Amino acid sequence: MVIGVASAGPAYSIAATLGLVVAAVGQQAPVVALLAFVPILFAAFGYKELNRADPDCGTTFVWATRAFGPSWGWMAGWAIVVADVLVMASMAQVAGQYTFLLFGAEGIGRDATSVWVLLLGVAFMVAMTYLCFRGIDISARFQSVLLTIEFVALVLFAVVALIRVWLGNAGAAALTPQWSWFNPFEIGSFSTFVNAILLMVFIYWGWDSVVSVNEETVDKRRTPGRSAVISTIVLVALYVLVTVAAQSFAGIGEEGTGLANPEHVDDIFAALGTAVFGESMLGQILVHVLLLMILTSAIASTQTTILPTARTTLSMGVFKALPDSFAKVHPRFLTPTVSTLAMGAVSAGLYIAFNFVSAGNLIFDSVSAIGIAVGFYYGITGVSCAWLYRDTLREGPRELWMRGILPLLGGAMLLFSAGWTAVTSFASDYGETSWTLPFAPHWQIGGVFILGVGSMLLGLPLMWWWRGRDRRFFDGEIIERRLPEPEARDREPVV
Repeated sequence: MVIGVASAGPAYSIAATLGLVVAAVGQQAPVVALLAFVPILFAAFGYKELNRADPDCGTTFVWATRAFGPSWGWMAGWAIVVADVLVMASMAQVAGQYTFLLFGAEGIGRDATSVWVLLLGVAFMVAMTYLCFRGIDISARFQSVLLTIEFVALVLFAVVALIRVWLGNAGAAALTPQWSWFNPFEIGSFSTFVNAILLMVFIYWGWDSVVSVNEETVDKRRTPGRSAVISTIVLVALYVLVTVAAQSFAGIGEEGTGLANPEHVDDIFAALGTAVFGESMLGQILVHVLLLMILTSAIASTQTTILPTARTTLSMGVFKALPDSFAKVHPRFLTPTVSTLAMGAVSAGLYIAFNFVSAGNLIFDSVSAIGIAVGFYYGITGVSCAWLYRDTLREGPRELWMRGILPLLGGAMLLFSAGWTAVTSFASDYGETSWTLPFAPHWQIGGVFILGVGSMLLGLPLMWWWRGRDRRFFDGEIIERRLPEPEARDREPVV
C-alpha cells in the first residue's frame, strides 16, 4: 500500500492541481474531489479482480491484450508510458524548486525554469532511477519514510487551517465550511464539471503502481489488488480533508491567498505556508516542514513513477511487443535494466526540452495532458475486467458487481472523460500553450491536445514499425485471448 499511496504523491498532486480545480468550479472543489474518487474506486475493483487471475507486471497491457487483442493491449501499455513520462518533468521541477525554497534560496526556487532548478531536477531523476534499479525492497523502505513525512505534514496543515477558521483569525477571505460545497449541481456547466473531474483524477493517479510490482510481492494474487483498493480509500479521505481545509482558510478568490490566484494557482502550498502557520519561530519551522513535505512528495512520486513504467515495458519485452532488450533483468537486483534506465533517460531528455520551450509552460500543460492517457488506460482496464469475466457474472451478486457492473461503469466514465478532454483541449485557449498549423487552414491548436492526443497517436507508427519487425505478439502467438487458469499462471516464470 505504501507504494500505491506514495505514487499518487498526495502533497505534490494537491499543490499542483487544487488551485486549477478551484479556478474552474469555485466552492464545489470538495465534491469534485469526492466524485473523481468514484470511477477510480470502480477501476481499482477491476485491477483487483484481474490481478487475482493474472498477476503480471504488465497489468493493463496484458489484460487489454487478452480482452481486445494485441493492438489495444499495445496502445494501453503505451498510454502508461506516455502518462508516466509526461509527468516526470513536472515532478522533477517541483523537487528542484522546493529544495532551493527549503534552504532559503527564494530567487532560484521561485524561478521554475532556472538552470539550477533544471540541473537539480535532473539530478533527482538520476538518483531515483538508480534507486529503482537497485530493487523493490530498498524502494519500499525509502517510500515509507517519505510517506510518513508527507502524511503528518498534510494532516497538520489541514487541522491548523480549520482551527484558525473556527477561531476566526484565518483572514478576510476565509469561508465557513458548507454542505453546499458537496452539491455537484451548482457547477456551472457540464463541460466544466467533466474537465474538473479529470483534473482531480490526476491527484488519485498512481495507486496502480502497487499492482505493477505484483510479481515482487508476497501473495501476488491478493496483496497488490487489495492494496490498490485501500490506497484509493486512504487518498479520498486525505484529499477531501485537505481540500475543505485549504478552501476554508484561503477562499476561492483570485487575489491574496485565494486558491484561484493566478500567481500560485499551480502551487497553493507555496502561498499558504506562512499564512497558515504564522511567522513565529514554531510557525516557520512548520513552514519548512511543509516545504519538506512537497519536496519528499515529488521525490517519492518520481521514484514510484519509474517503477510501473519500467515493469510495463519489461512485460512488453517479455511478450515480444517490444525489443528483447526491454526484457532484461539484472541478475543481482532482479529489476528491469534497460526498461528502468530508458525510462529515466527519456524523462530527463523531455524535461530538459520542455524547460526551454514556451518558457516552461509545456510542463504546466503536461499535467492536464496526462489525464487523457490516464483516463484511457484506467478506462480500458475496467472494461477489460467486465469483458474477460463476462462468463462468470451470473455466478453470484459479488461476481456481477465486482467483476462486471462496477469496473464497467468506472471504465466507461474514465474513457468518456478522457475523450471529452481530448476534444475540448483542441481549443487554443485551453491551457498555457498553443501551436499554429503552418499550412492552411492554419488552425491554432492547444498545447494540452498536442501533448495528450499527439503523444498517444505517436504510439501508432511505433506499434506498426515494431509489428513489421516481429509479428509474433501481434499475430496472437504469445498472449491468449482469455484469462489463464490459476494453476497454469503459477507455472509461468516470474520475470
